[in-house]
Amino acid sequence: MKKLATILGLAVAIAIPFQVSAADYVIDTKGAHASINFKVSHLGYSFIKGRFNRFDGEFSYDPANVSASKVMVKVDTTSLDSNHAERDKHIRSSDFIDASKYKQATFTSTKVTDKGDGKLEVMGELTLHGQTKPVIIAADFIGQGKDPWGGERVGFMGTTRLQLADFNIPIMGASSYVDMELHIEGKKK
Repeated sequence: MKKLATILGLAVAIAIPFQVSAADYVIDTKGAHASINFKVSHLGYSFIKGRFNRFDGEFSYDPANVSASKVMVKVDTTSLDSNHAERDKHIRSSDFIDASKYKQATFTSTKVTDKGDGKLEVMGELTLHGQTKPVIIAADFIGQGKDPWGGERVGFMGTTRLQLADFNIPIMGASSYVDMELHIEGKKK
């Protein structure tokens, strides 16, 4: 019996280093290797594009077990930037996102599904404008590997459409929605 316990103990000790587990990453906002962008129709004639300049977050990712992945992002809504100061002031106002009252938006994943060929579906809860709603991000794996400084990185791109009414945000001109485009590069912790 003692011999069997020793053998089992050795088998477990040998197997543990070979188990694959999710790696933890911090989103590289300091190096400007990530962006949260938006596009909204302007009166039905053209599109306004912009971004949020300040955000941070982290995620875990294991290519061998994508469903174990997790994502958490915090966005400073006061950093909305559409390259036009007066318009930004209006979009940040209580007429739309009310950034002075709702200074932060958050996204926390609830499920990540591997759709094959580098495609992922990231389901989660988005809190924006005081409302928390489920959203689905269609994501693409871009790449993974060593960086020139001895670290490890992984990158993704994602898109989603947010219905403004879901978050009690008034319709912007003729548009009832905003399209989001996310570029996320993570640096391994």
